[in-house]
Amino acid sequence: MSNIVIKAENISKQYRLGQVGTGTIAHDLNRFWHQIRGKEDPYLKIGEANDRSTKGSSDYVWSLQDINFEIEQGDAVGIIGRNGAGKSTLLKLLSRVTKPTTGKIYTQGRIASLLEVGTGFHPEMTGRENIYLNGAILGMTRKEITRKFDEIVDFSGVERYIDTPVKRYSSGMYVRLAFAVAAHLESEILIVDEVLAVGDAEFQKKCLGKMGDVSKGEGRTILFVSHQMGAISTLCKKCLLLEKGKVINYGKTNSIIEEYLSPSNGQLNNSNSYIAKNTLKSNKNVFFKSIDTFNSRNIITDSFGFNEHIKIKINLSVKNDIKNIILGIGIQDKFNVRVATFMNELSDLNINPISKDNWEVVVELPKEVIAPNSYSFIFALYIYNGEIFDIIENVCPIKIYDTGTIFSKYEGLDYGNIIVKADWKVN
Repeated sequence: MSNIVIKAENISKQYRLGQVGTGTIAHDLNRFWHQIRGKEDPYLKIGEANDRSTKGSSDYVWSLQDINFEIEQGDAVGIIGRNGAGKSTLLKLLSRVTKPTTGKIYTQGRIASLLEVGTGFHPEMTGRENIYLNGAILGMTRKEITRKFDEIVDFSGVERYIDTPVKRYSSGMYVRLAFAVAAHLESEILIVDEVLAVGDAEFQKKCLGKMGDVSKGEGRTILFVSHQMGAISTLCKKCLLLEKGKVINYGKTNSIIEEYLSPSNGQLNNSNSYIAKNTLKSNKNVFFKSIDTFNSRNIITDSFGFNEHIKIKINLSVKNDIKNIILGIGIQDKFNVRVATFMNELSDLNINPISKDNWEVVVELPKEVIAPNSYSFIFALYIYNGEIFDIIENVCPIKIYDTGTIFSKYEGLDYGNIIVKADWKVN
């Protein structure tokens, strides 16, 4: 017997902008007339891809187009992509909230979905009543739900309010109970959109732990949409990357995340430089003009060995004589988590004035400290009272390669972002 629990075959979803259905009786009748004659829907030919950055000329938009994939029992699959990529639409199709325009979806087993805060809850009913309602919708008996009831309430942390109508819950309480219900009731497939953003850090960690238990311990299948790459990396072994309604890639999580996070923001040129736009028209007193990363051989590059220094050359425009300006540099990993911060006052630096309002600063980062991995930078010019003159984020991405560390034999394992040279003593 096949262990495929979800299979998508050429599924597509089309919407008409600003309308429910096709928007007019004429369009609906036209579709019906083509259907009874066994012909193709005439409006399937005229839609455009869902690109939010362009206005477009058609009222019809393909939120998803020709999606194909298979998911096996027990898989934890992350679904990632930029806003408008079609992630939430895909979850709605898999949850049977809406039907695909074309194609078919095959599922085996009961599906519990948490697509947004309050999914499946009746606002006038109490938390207790909603737990039983959700269980009944999944086909569970009252006895089965009662057996899970205390565990659900304990996990959610809303015991004090369990007999209060959920319309009076805060968004945090709502999502706590909704997740607890979806995760604990006996469904074979758990579908979770990024509702965890509502909860606090402790609850998010608790949810990820529970989803890991559900997948690895109970053999249930999980589909998880999130913009938090750390959460995706922690939970999911496989990842589906969507872009403008199409599947770009589907495979191992680490490689898919790297593909998703690869820079494409138009700020970088081929030499890995940041170049400010419209510098002549800028009304800022102090701002970054350009930034380059150099290796130990003074070559502009985005690739560095673990045993070489990283040099950063920064060109600043300083139009007025402003004292106490601080230059701050942050390093962040591929999940946008801050790894380290360096800062100094410009007045304390040996600045080379190229011209009256053009200064050059060179910063050299230590070697054999930042672990082999992918990183990017944040640069800021500010003063201690909180005033920010200029800030740029997610620029100058670099890759540090292992060039013969003691960890080389563990190549492929993630051993963090900082390697510390500790003093070892044996008593």
